[in-house]
Amino acid sequence: MVVAYILFVVEPGSENKVADKLIKRKGVKDISVVYGEYDLIAKLEVESMSGLQDFVISVRKNSSVKRTTTMIAVQ
Repeated sequence: MVVAYILFVVEPGSENKVADKLIKRKGVKDISVVYGEYDLIAKLEVESMSGLQDFVISVRKNSSVKRTTTMIAVQ
């Protein structure tokens, strides 16, 4: 099991829309809109590193997502 936190920078005004889409995705356990350098933070649990890679690649295709930063949890 791979646990990761993904930080998102999104288009201004699209925070809630993007969060609503992400929370419905398989593996997303929690998501919050935050203030600061990033706009959203999501907790993701997937079976493998390739599952994490597939998730990140797919969310980057969303035109509202400008940038992501992924942090893999050490357990």
